[in-house]
Amino acid sequence: MVNLARRDGDGPVSTRTAATQEHVSYQLACKLMQNLQKAGLLKSSMGPKGGFSLGRKPSQISLLDVIVAVQGPISVNRCVSIPKACSQYKSCSVKDRLADLQTVINDGLAKITLDELAHKPVAKNEARQAKK
Repeated sequence: MVNLARRDGDGPVSTRTAATQEHVSYQLACKLMQNLQKAGLLKSSMGPKGGFSLGRKPSQISLLDVIVAVQGPISVNRCVSIPKACSQYKSCSVKDRLADLQTVINDGLAKITLDELAHKPVAKNEARQAKK
């Protein structure tokens, strides 16, 4: 997603190209791209120059959006998202702290945009590793 944000406006990227750039299998890339498209974060175009591009502006896609699209909602503990999962929920002294932590995590990830990540300077050795 960050690579797509960096090339915003340069046309779509094929799933195979994305898989190669991100060092993941083609099958995994297909699954990820499908999930991201279903969430409206990617759009696809058909044809010889087709592929995937961002479904919204990079400044309108948060890291939280991407994580939720790929793996589902983030939860520090099952009881935070499913209170009935724990028989001790009503008397638990930890649940409120976990809920507060969940809010901090979600709010923090929601504030980080693809635009911000795409324009963040990359250390030289990180850039070299990414090119391999």
